[in-house]
Amino acid sequence: MNGWILAAYFALLGCLGLYSLHRLQLLWLLRRHRRSLAAPATYAARFPRVTVQIPLYNEANVADRVIGAASRLDWPVDRLEIQVLDDSTDGTVAIVEAAVADARSRGLSVTHLRRERRTGFKAGALAAGLDRAQGEFLAVFDADFVPGPEFLRGLVPHFDEPRVGMIQARWEHLNRDASLLTRVQSILLDGHFAVEHAARNASGRFFNFNGTAGIWRADCIRSAGGWQSDTLTEDLDLSYRAQLAGWRFLYVPALSAPAELPEDMDAFRAQQHRWARGSAQTARKLLGRILAAPVPAPVRAEAFFHLTANAGYPLMLGLALLLPPAILLRARSGWPALLAIDLPLFLLSTASMSCFYASAQRSVGRGTRETFALMPAVVGVGIGLSISNAHAVLGGLFQTGGIFHRTPKGSNVGGSRPRTAYLTERSPGIVLETALGLYLAAGILPAVRSGLWSAIPFLALFAWGFLFTAGLTMAQRRRAAALCAATASAPDARPAPRPDRRDTA
Repeated sequence: MNGWILAAYFALLGCLGLYSLHRLQLLWLLRRHRRSLAAPATYAARFPRVTVQIPLYNEANVADRVIGAASRLDWPVDRLEIQVLDDSTDGTVAIVEAAVADARSRGLSVTHLRRERRTGFKAGALAAGLDRAQGEFLAVFDADFVPGPEFLRGLVPHFDEPRVGMIQARWEHLNRDASLLTRVQSILLDGHFAVEHAARNASGRFFNFNGTAGIWRADCIRSAGGWQSDTLTEDLDLSYRAQLAGWRFLYVPALSAPAELPEDMDAFRAQQHRWARGSAQTARKLLGRILAAPVPAPVRAEAFFHLTANAGYPLMLGLALLLPPAILLRARSGWPALLAIDLPLFLLSTASMSCFYASAQRSVGRGTRETFALMPAVVGVGIGLSISNAHAVLGGLFQTGGIFHRTPKGSNVGGSRPRTAYLTERSPGIVLETALGLYLAAGILPAVRSGLWSAIPFLALFAWGFLFTAGLTMAQRRRAAALCAATASAPDARPAPRPDRRDTA
């Protein structure tokens, strides 16, 4: 039994080490190919017809803002169509109707499209919009995004190259400094866009549309099989199908679209759970096709690491469970042997992550001092979410589709409308996170007594991650409860919808 524990422990360490090395490879690819990244266009040689799609579901706080931003896009009015794909079941419908009427009064072509049934969730809404769209190109914006007027002019001219099927802009964050949670999210997302997307696209690897703040060629969507709802990441799924069909994607990091980050820990956890599950479903669906495709080996290898990246969560969870017994079993090896294995792996995992996110912050024009100061929180959230996300990954490997839990947007940044305090379904994972954090913290004392000093950083890091995430969740819940109470007492406040498992989109 002891041998099996150690074998599993070292296998998990080895797999996690590979993903840490892959993170360093992305930094190397970015450094080598950075000059290949596309820049925003400075003029439009022609003005093709563009359809802007805004999928909505119960977004009373931000619906009018995104419609207003879409109506201010700098594009000829007779070449612009706006579709509001509204599946709402609350007061959002009336807000959308008023915003659409205002846009129409200014001469814009705006369609308020409502479906009788929300089949396929967001993928179904986008597919329904595609069937009626008149545009040669389709720009997609989620409800919390506020694209600038220059968005279309900066991206559409790149479609003059006929094999370009999709162009993705970078996400920026309206409420980056609202809380510790939003600062952590900003760093995580900047890493995805400023390093992962940039390195993959500049080096000729596949990368993905992020569900919003991008523009598709309509023919690309249709030829790749259209929007499909058998995964919870319809954007990732379609991206790989389109690139396998021969379409080329572009990432333009210098052009960004700002959006709001979830300020509630339970909402953030649900969002990450959906992304992890959907990524696993997409890997199950497409990875075999990708590995057998007639594309260069580096493209296939990068696709493997990309689509399986969330496997790090069950690996991390397994390592956390095995860490205390494995350390005690290895005590007889002596501290030099422990130091030779544990210290390099600890430094590899922490140093690669720190360099990765510091590079991302430099790329978006921010200093690295705050990044390094926030790394304990970034690492803590990454470790703490491993319980929820491991569950998501394992579920995604065996089940298609699922419930698309919406991420409530409630900050109403820059708005004056009284906001609806949407309530998020609370995850029971906080109990497991606390228990696992205490279990790992309890392992520190035996390690100290046995003189296993090199093992203590690992134990402390994992204990910190689970306890930090649980503590942050509890603090966020108290804040959300206070906000709901304040909202309910306001004379003109809208009612707060209860969380519902059908509350999806």
